[in-house]
Amino acid sequence: MGGFAKEVEVSTSLPPAKAFKAFAEDLDTLLPKVAPQAIKSVERLEGDGGPGTIKKITFAE
Repeated sequence: MGGFAKEVEVSTSLPPAKAFKAFAEDLDTLLPKVAPQAIKSVERLEGDGGPGTIKKITFAE
């Protein structure tokens, strides 16, 4: 198994607190529902969703 890091910057009209919640907290459950053909699951391995959090993303076959 290999690893990689990805940094993403997006612009949004959402207030910062709402944008953070959507991307850091809710994304783990939303991604597999929104894109089941691409994302099988998202598992938080380490951290609380803040900087330095490590997630395992399993892609669909």
